[in-house]
Amino acid sequence: VNSKDENFLDLSIDVEENTSITTCLRVFSNIETLSGESKYYCETCRSKQEATKRMRIKKLPRILALHLKRFKYFESEDCTNSDRIYDLVSLVVHCGIGPNRGHYIAVVKRDGSWLVFDDETVDRLDPSNFEEFYGVSHDLGRQSETSYILFYESRDV
Repeated sequence: VNSKDENFLDLSIDVEENTSITTCLRVFSNIETLSGESKYYCETCRSKQEATKRMRIKKLPRILALHLKRFKYFESEDCTNSDRIYDLVSLVVHCGIGPNRGHYIAVVKRDGSWLVFDDETVDRLDPSNFEEFYGVSHDLGRQSETSYILFYESRDV
């Protein structure tokens, strides 16, 4: 039996038509069987094993944000534009120490140049400094800039 505690700022819950948030939260914490392609990788056995998984909220946050997953994704073999190419055009970046402190900025590509929008200030970004926003630091005690949301635009093909 393995158990893992993780802090969270929001929950993503499936929303079915005409159901309450309470019902959605109950479904969120239902036991799920991991089998087939979704088997659990056991570090001790060094192999994939059938298992069960359950999400439970151990400690409620002061403010609970719920992401209501209203749209379903159905994988299809007959996608009409499966060869479409996307380019990164914008990102929302979290600057700060950990999830409870910080500030958000936007980095936007316009006319071939990257611009940094920080409140009322707009600056051009040197492309060699773009890696600052990759979020490679694992030191939570250190100020870091971490991409939070990425926006891509499809090319005309």
